[in-house]
Amino acid sequence: MKFSWDMCTGTFWGLALMAVFAVTLSGNVMAQEEAAPAAAVEETATATEAVEEVAVVEEVAAAGEDAYSSEEYIASEGYSTFTVNNLWICISAALVFIMHLGFTTLESGLTQKKNAVNIIFKNVWIVCTGVLLYAFWGFNAMYPGDFNGYFAMGSWFGQSLNDASMTTEAYNAGYTWWGDFIFQAMFAATAATIVSGAVAERVKLPVFMLFSMILVGFAYPITGSWKWGGGWLDQMGFYDFAGSSVVHAFGGFAALACALILGPRTGKFTASGSQTIAGHSMPLAAIGVFLLWLGWFGFNGGSALSADPKAVSYVFVTTSLAACAGAVASIITSYAVLSRPDVSMALNGILAGLVGITAGADVVGEGSAIVIGLVAGVLVVVSILALEKLKIDDPVGAVSVHGTCGVWGTVAVGLFSFGGHSLVTQTIGTLAIGAFGFVFSAVVFGALKAAFGVRVSVEEETVGLDISEHGMAAYPADTVPTPA
Repeated sequence: MKFSWDMCTGTFWGLALMAVFAVTLSGNVMAQEEAAPAAAVEETATATEAVEEVAVVEEVAAAGEDAYSSEEYIASEGYSTFTVNNLWICISAALVFIMHLGFTTLESGLTQKKNAVNIIFKNVWIVCTGVLLYAFWGFNAMYPGDFNGYFAMGSWFGQSLNDASMTTEAYNAGYTWWGDFIFQAMFAATAATIVSGAVAERVKLPVFMLFSMILVGFAYPITGSWKWGGGWLDQMGFYDFAGSSVVHAFGGFAALACALILGPRTGKFTASGSQTIAGHSMPLAAIGVFLLWLGWFGFNGGSALSADPKAVSYVFVTTSLAACAGAVASIITSYAVLSRPDVSMALNGILAGLVGITAGADVVGEGSAIVIGLVAGVLVVVSILALEKLKIDDPVGAVSVHGTCGVWGTVAVGLFSFGGHSLVTQTIGTLAIGAFGFVFSAVVFGALKAAFGVRVSVEEETVGLDISEHGMAAYPADTVPTPA
């Protein structure tokens, strides 16, 4: 089908009508949200029960007994609530872990098959080193309690099984220290995974491995502590429920800095314009996106920090509404601009909606969630095409999905939240986090470039990183040269 003005105006009005419907629905939902504080009451009651459990544990521990095996603890009121809450946090951590498989398949599917092994290897490295570094430094740097509001020293996080402080009563008494750690560790590794896609197919493997460790181990806990550790943004009233900025905008702008320093893939931009370098497997990319959507139920649902039935189910709904709206908007927008239904845009539209809703999934109405997803779906297409015009090469659209839509989702809280969050504060927060991620990455990645070089040779890039970096191919049909 060829592009025509009628098609453009038709798709525009179709999208406009969807937006009007969503805004109307959002208004109706927000008008009914006086009942929303009930969820907060329920969560407060849950936290109160958990605090009572901490008191019981401390009393038993003071008597020198095995607190968490004691009959008093097991028989105490609210023990089952604490157990269910902690179980949900651990299940959510497992769902977020699945997202790393999603990132792996999405990135490998959207890139050339000669680089699939390299993509897989980088993602294995990121999640494994990310968890270890978060244990040795990041967790206690991100949740430090008393600190200057900007930076805290990290430390080994371990606690005794019989120590009453195994619960995180300092900021939430609904789960154990270890449940909290493994949930947050899965988030931490995501930041570097975002960068992996943006620098795919031309970055030196050892350099990326070193950079990802520095980013996850040191930089991410700093900005994370600004909000989730009770730092200066939290004191301002900045709100980011599950990480549109803390995780996604941070990773997206870190990815932008690295992509700028690294430069585009060979042959991507020529005198005649931008050239398409097609991904080798749309089925793999689709599997990746749906795995990410599944994992997002843990990403957002677990961020309720309890198994509260209203809070978790409500977040599930807003998350899915935004994802669906993002997909529809990106499909319509890309159809209008590219005159064809682009599947990669549709897949990125789902992710755009998910990133967009992440900051406010618990504080916006269902209609507002649809509006947030619609805008994110349009923005991701516009952003991807704009970066192409600027000759910034991002093979998987990571900067647009996570950076652009992360900022939008955070600002949207100031527009749609029934909790009265400030638009100015939301804007300051997302720009501060994004700017830190960009500047930190530019400095570190720039230093690595000066010291070691960050890009493989043209010959290595042409052969593919699977062969040049790993000496193996992802698919048996591909011939692997015998080493000399």
